Amino acid sequence: MSKPKVYVTRKWPSSVEEKLKALYDVTLNTDDRPLTADEFKSALKNFDAVCPSVCDAFPADVINTADKRCKILGNFGVGFNHIDIHAAKANNIVVTNTPGVLTESTADLAMTLLLMSARRGAEGDRQVRAGQWTGWCPTHMLSSDVTGATLGLIGFGRIAIAMARKAHHGFGMKIIYFSPRTADQSVADELKAERCATLPELLAAADYVSLHCPGSPETRHLINADSLKLMKPLAHLINTARGDVVDSQALIDALQHRQIAGAGLDVYEGEPNINPGFLTLDNVTLLPHLGSATLSTRTAMGNRVLANLADFFGGKEPQDRVV
Repeated sequence: MSKPKVYVTRKWPSSVEEKLKALYDVTLNTDDRPLTADEFKSALKNFDAVCPSVCDAFPADVINTADKRCKILGNFGVGFNHIDIHAAKANNIVVTNTPGVLTESTADLAMTLLLMSARRGAEGDRQVRAGQWTGWCPTHMLSSDVTGATLGLIGFGRIAIAMARKAHHGFGMKIIYFSPRTADQSVADELKAERCATLPELLAAADYVSLHCPGSPETRHLINADSLKLMKPLAHLINTARGDVVDSQALIDALQHRQIAGAGLDVYEGEPNINPGFLTLDNVTLLPHLGSATLSTRTAMGNRVLANLADFFGGKEPQDRVV
């Protein structure tokens, strides 16, 4: 019996690619270059499974391509807003993702951005590299305290809770959150976390605002000019969620006018094409979508895709089925 044909859109950790070669008739993207919509359409026509990453757009016009062979999109990542879920369902294409395995690494990076923004880490690094540092003095690059400050989390799922644990137990931070659902009582008790009834309530109270909500039409530009005006002048915004949750131009304007103190960003609208306004600012830390970028985490993500493919081709319900 022939092996299922599988197409992988970007380069994966080598150990996972070796497993794919052993299990499937697989085509790998050895050049690791971004693919075009036409190439995605071709993959849907010629392969039983296509494995996209979160940087690959699968809108309706791609998914609706005629004469499809593909029956499953094994997504490499938790977020799936780059895939038109309604079109996939209408075309009887199963979509899976990789939850759970990237929780701690992404929460680590959110704390990294918080600390870098609070203590002006990226700005200081640039100053030293440029030969502009003239030595220690009492008022040089004064910054914000983290220990004992208030962390406001927008969304309170796995990654937000993991960050809250690091912040509360490691830095004694007060935890507040805004979410459609109230946290489990055991979690709320452990972290002494308080739920805010509204987003404006959280924005007004937090010293650091960290985004952990999914990308969707409902959350697009959730952080905009109006919401930024509600934040404290010394507050910092952290985003490791999805780029389009933040109105980039509104954030640039707020940072330029020192309406808020700083921001730490790992995701962007239209990435990798970043609004050039960010590049002129000293009070923003910019990272290239590194949230889950540890070898062990990316390997675990690939293995999670493999598990979903094995379930699907074995006639079982994939453990991480989205639709």
